[in-house]
Amino acid sequence: MTEPAPDPDALDFWSFIALANRRLSGEFGFRHGLATQVLLTLNRASDLVTYDLEAAVHRPRGRSWSAFRLLFVAWLAGPLEPSAAARLTGMSRAAVSNLAKTLVSDGLLARTPAERDGRSVRLSLTEAGRAEMLEVFAAQNEREAGWVEVLTEAEQRVLVLLLDKLISGRAGFATRR
Repeated sequence: MTEPAPDPDALDFWSFIALANRRLSGEFGFRHGLATQVLLTLNRASDLVTYDLEAAVHRPRGRSWSAFRLLFVAWLAGPLEPSAAARLTGMSRAAVSNLAKTLVSDGLLARTPAERDGRSVRLSLTEAGRAEMLEVFAAQNEREAGWVEVLTEAEQRVLVLLLDKLISGRAGFATRR
């Protein structure tokens, strides 16, 4: 039996999750309601944090979250080839290539020929890029601390362990990256 349609204006995130679980199991027979709840909550948390960091830290400086991710990887792991940058940022190779062009023209990244393959390049931060990353990450790190201060240090470590387990455990089925 179909339950009556709720008033969408009366739903918040958690009441929507409860509604979704009831309808998905009751009307449609889906059995993995908790899995849906975990992943919807994980996606919601990720979206909220990413949006907040981008809006509060990066956009006011004229950068995007994607630009920050590429600069962050180049700052801490570079110089590196675009394929490595793509793997470490979770972006496509094409996205890294397009973003790198902008960051090179902004004077934050340098593209130099790769030593082992003349057709490839290596991305590295310029001095201006390093200076920007020190400033930007100081602001981001303070914002990060604000997000996680509701958790004890032990809870933060448990959350990292659980997320690592979730990410590492996906090897049992084909996932798209």
